[in-house]
Amino acid sequence: MKTIILLLVLTLYIKFPSISQPNLQLSLFAKNFGGVLSIKHAGDQRLFVVEQAGIIKILNKNGTVNATPFLNISTQVRNSGEQGLLGLAFHPNYKQNGYFFVNYINQSQNTVVARYQISATDSSLANPLSEVVLFTITQPFSNHNGGDLHFGPDGYLYISSGDGGSGGDPQNNSQNLTNLLGKILRIDVNSTSGGLNYAIPSGNPFADGPGGNADEIWSYGLRNPWRFSFDKLTGDIWIGDVGQNAYEEIDFEPANQTGGINYGWRCYEGTHAYNTTNCNNSYTPPVFEYAHDQGCSITGGYVYRGANYNELVGRYLYVDFCTGKLWTLKKVGSNWVNELVFQNSSRNFTTFGEDLTGELYIGTINGEIYKICETSWASSYPNLSLNDNPILSNTYQAGQMLGSSGVVPTNSQVKFYAFGSINLSPGFRAENGSVFLANVSGCIH
Repeated sequence: MKTIILLLVLTLYIKFPSISQPNLQLSLFAKNFGGVLSIKHAGDQRLFVVEQAGIIKILNKNGTVNATPFLNISTQVRNSGEQGLLGLAFHPNYKQNGYFFVNYINQSQNTVVARYQISATDSSLANPLSEVVLFTITQPFSNHNGGDLHFGPDGYLYISSGDGGSGGDPQNNSQNLTNLLGKILRIDVNSTSGGLNYAIPSGNPFADGPGGNADEIWSYGLRNPWRFSFDKLTGDIWIGDVGQNAYEEIDFEPANQTGGINYGWRCYEGTHAYNTTNCNNSYTPPVFEYAHDQGCSITGGYVYRGANYNELVGRYLYVDFCTGKLWTLKKVGSNWVNELVFQNSSRNFTTFGEDLTGELYIGTINGEIYKICETSWASSYPNLSLNDNPILSNTYQAGQMLGSSGVVPTNSQVKFYAFGSINLSPGFRAENGSVFLANVSGCIH
């Protein structure tokens, strides 16, 4: 049987002369969502898209969206300003137990971290009645809620929380080890203890039992760690912490750290003194910061560990919500090298997503999801003509036009990618049993 797949994908292609290498482009993958606040996978090829209003939808590999939401808890979620359904994480053993975890602001304006379970009869639906609340955090103000969730390489659930809001951390929550605000938290969701629906992992740096410090704290001194992530190869933690009036920062925690790091807020905004009353100097500065002439609100991303774009491997990608500027950061020797790789002032990017293979996506508050692709190769291979018989199994790329009058033989798999056009002459054919894919896009799918 002959299988011919023709995909024509429009690519958002905006290039600025000042952009450094590598060169990134964004290919529109899906749209018409509510405000996209998180994009996660569950150990398969699907992506789960979190909408601020309290809905999670399934986005399939081919760009289609399931008609019925995976989960709808919009009646429980307060959707206003920085509030909403903020985070999602799937249990490492999701295929066996069907557990996933969410972070949302409830109708009382407080943070809820809860567990849900998949439907017993349909893997594309969650059971909305399965909620088990792990804990709540009283929020003194409506902003700076953090809200991201990730399972670490150690199997524990890590949770980001903001400083409680207003401006300047007026209650000094971030430096206060007796509450959960302005922190990265770490809990064991596979056990229970002390009447809780979770346990405190052995080795949490401030665990001292009832009273005293908040046992859940892993690190502190954060203002609004809106998005953080683990490097899937090394286990390092990357935190994009939204600044106050002047600086945005990136905090980095190597995988061999044992927690307890103080990242400095409200004593410091980035590396700059902010309010040092009753502060000491035992803090860990960010590995990188940028001033508000470049943006106003960092959206943290991921270290690229995909297989398609060698130029991106090992680079941490992050973006600014206000300006649409997207950078990469990587340590080279003893120096951190930051490069501007994409600039788009017309979109507000709210979150990154990483699929099962390590390819990266980026979502907007307006409900669009783009796939990130590296396109430095385009200028080196502007045009390509394939007239071979046979055309060998491979991926063929062209920066502008790719043409062919060749033959894709039986049992072969051939993929064409081009920015401009793909022209198949009358002599071109794909024989029975072959697979042929043509994609007008900068992204290798």
